[in-house]
Amino acid sequence: MKKAIISKRARQTPLSPIRKLHASAVRAEQRGIKIYHLNIGQPDLPTPPEFFKVVRSFSDKYVEYAPSAGYPGVIQAWQKYYQDVGIRFNEDEIIVTTGGSEAILFSLLAVTDHDEEALVFEPMYTNYISFGFMAGTTLRPITLSPKNNFHLPKQRDIEKKINVKTKAIILCNPSNPTGTVFSRQELKIIADIALKFGLFIIADETYREIVFGRRSFISLMDFKKVRDRVIIIDSVSKRFNLCGARIGCIASQNKEVMESALKFAQGRLSSPTLEQIAIIPLLKNSRIYTKPLKKEYETRRNAVISGLKQIPGVSCAKSEGAFYATVRLPVKNSEHFCKWLLDSFNDKKETVMLAPGDGFYASPGKGKNEVRIAYVLGSSQLKRAMKIIQLALKKYQYTH
Repeated sequence: MKKAIISKRARQTPLSPIRKLHASAVRAEQRGIKIYHLNIGQPDLPTPPEFFKVVRSFSDKYVEYAPSAGYPGVIQAWQKYYQDVGIRFNEDEIIVTTGGSEAILFSLLAVTDHDEEALVFEPMYTNYISFGFMAGTTLRPITLSPKNNFHLPKQRDIEKKINVKTKAIILCNPSNPTGTVFSRQELKIIADIALKFGLFIIADETYREIVFGRRSFISLMDFKKVRDRVIIIDSVSKRFNLCGARIGCIASQNKEVMESALKFAQGRLSSPTLEQIAIIPLLKNSRIYTKPLKKEYETRRNAVISGLKQIPGVSCAKSEGAFYATVRLPVKNSEHFCKWLLDSFNDKKETVMLAPGDGFYASPGKGKNEVRIAYVLGSSQLKRAMKIIQLALKKYQYTH
């Protein structure tokens, strides 16, 4: 009997570092251990009540498929949202997607063929790696350094990575997982490279409202000369605390890109119907909901940084936005440490779940002593979590 073999694509796609330790977490909870979940960007802030009000008021006899591009009212609400943040899109330049994740996949499918390449800056949002495998896109990584807070290298160093197969540059701003907010000069470098080499720019701007201190968010759509090359990735998950609603969008002034994305959207029929309808009032009045985010997450960021500074051997660049920090630990294998935290350690029946850092890199061997922390809990809980990490590292270093 000949064995049926799964695809090479499936075999090579890595497990998500965000969720790969789920089984260990379940076992810990079964033992009565409380876990501070800092591994996943799931905010604990309340979802706006207007969302639930719309869902509860739904009175149709059945839930129908939505149009593949999204309900016109939802697209118009996205237009209003973008107008409020200084970006203008026509209705046919926006397609509603099943989360920002689907928008990333549609973008790669639209601008790269099998074995063509996209430049990406690492550490990166880990799902870029998964979607690269799914689309057949090779991600060409450029490793950023914590020494300059994970900001971009010089233009010539980026250009060295470009070859005849390069079709796009992916940039997450503010960055998941580092919290870096890129300057106008850095974004100009990306725009100049895209023009020089004929590349698309896949701009993941999901966290645009969460920027700290005197820094300000600048969209790549601010650069007129590349507007027809920019593909915006967006989501309601973080700004409205709607991670499970799975609504995002892909937006571009490039007609061919949007025509291609519509084909992919038709292939999956539609995004969730009720959730689309329910986000309309949020998008139309977004500033009411997003304005408090900056102060709240900056307070949480400060609690994390303050706690980490008390731990010998730990280093962490100060996040400038989003709600993540990439942290270097005094361990050789952060995945082993993260698993040990769940399997073998607790302090007063409490422990912490972190995301191992190597899963945020495409370069083999990178991030082995790093973790990503998502500061998605209240400040008091974050302070306690940092103390648990301190106690855990002390014991881990003694026993390992």
